[in-house]
Amino acid sequence: MVAASSPLERLNATLQRPVDGAWLGALRILYGAALCVSMLRFIVYGWIDRLFLEPSFRFAYYGFGWVEMLPGPQLHALFYALAALAACISIGFCFRAAALLFALGLSYVQLLDVSTYLNHYYLAALVAWLLALSPAHRVASVDACLARRLGGATTRASVAAGWLYLFRFQFGIVYTFAGLAKAQSDWLVHGQPLRIWLGARTDLPVLGPLFMIDWVPLAMSWAGFLFDTTIVFWLSVKRTRLAAYAVVVVFHVLTRLLFPIGMFPVIMIIAALVFFEPSWPRELWRRIARRGSAAPAEPPPTGSTPRVGPAQVVIFAVAVCYCAVQLGLPLRAHLYGGNVLWHEQGMRFAWRVMLRAKGGSTELIVREVRTGKELYVNPRAYLTGMQEAEMSSQPDLILQLAHHVRDELERRGRGPVEVRAITHVSLNGRRAAPLIDPAIDLGRVRDSSAPAPWILPAPSDPPPHTRPVL
Repeated sequence: MVAASSPLERLNATLQRPVDGAWLGALRILYGAALCVSMLRFIVYGWIDRLFLEPSFRFAYYGFGWVEMLPGPQLHALFYALAALAACISIGFCFRAAALLFALGLSYVQLLDVSTYLNHYYLAALVAWLLALSPAHRVASVDACLARRLGGATTRASVAAGWLYLFRFQFGIVYTFAGLAKAQSDWLVHGQPLRIWLGARTDLPVLGPLFMIDWVPLAMSWAGFLFDTTIVFWLSVKRTRLAAYAVVVVFHVLTRLLFPIGMFPVIMIIAALVFFEPSWPRELWRRIARRGSAAPAEPPPTGSTPRVGPAQVVIFAVAVCYCAVQLGLPLRAHLYGGNVLWHEQGMRFAWRVMLRAKGGSTELIVREVRTGKELYVNPRAYLTGMQEAEMSSQPDLILQLAHHVRDELERRGRGPVEVRAITHVSLNGRRAAPLIDPAIDLGRVRDSSAPAPWILPAPSDPPPHTRPVL
């Protein structure tokens, strides 16, 4: 038996300590509403067809090539279902089933094509799974209302403090790793790629002329670095929390106005609320209801702390593993060496947000081994414009396309063939340079998580440090 004063017992008491569940109810409501809007955007703007159904070839995540694309009508129906499920999450109706199905559906959509990867949808999927496992339906939900009417449940609901710490951890690492990734010379010394992007927004009223000033992009780069690396601290300190949240709102609203980054600013504005006191929604509602007059505070949540048993140990172990993965994925890029913005190994799932303006061109050269005949393949024969833009600067996608071209030609009786890539890629305004070794037969290269010697080193020259030109 574990002694009452053992570290495990004390940790269990800390994590199981009941806190007001209002914060989790608010997160559920706002997150569900935001993701409902997000799914409807896919429907209204025609993104389902453009991103998933129009391409004749799709890029698969490593180890997930078995995921199949649904036929058009079923895929459209899935997005309508996801919007409805997100609405059910928001109002807390059949929450457990709705949240689990939404998490499954959103994860499936994420796995359909690597070229559609976005950090905020990855974060949305993670939050969906965390919510599905959490008791987020206990407060301000249809489920809680029905439970009270049918079973006489009390109106007050609490949740274990561990859930609060877990969500704070999840959102905290997004900011922290996004900030640490900016600690490199392109961002802090040359102001790139902000200098490129802001130079394209000089037509904006009021702000546009400021972007023509040489030091402004660099100053904004430093502001972004300091914001990401310190905002979790300021949100965690009670005395600075309100001011920090105001900065969060201004920062993300400005980011959304300047750059087309979808729902990410909305999700992060919602996420920052978990750093407030757990009872903040209840206090806010009381102030609104009483028009700002003082209201007596409710007693803190009460409840007995479960003893450390097998179930608690398993739950704790799963949580630790989850946190370790979330820490390990952003750190794995350091195992490869070199410039991750160039070779891309360890780039995804690492919260390296808005760090590169990268583009180029890729052409595949196919050589028939028996005849020696060479064929130049334009990627546009297989990809949409958006897919080609993503592929041309990401080596693993170039490798996948090379394998697809090899397999197709060999099925047509033209094999065996060798496939090589001629690439020209620019990173953060640098002069274009080869990304893939043109002497390597990509058809013989196996995709793996190991360092890729067929990717050429990044250019050593610094990015341009020039004033944007009208």
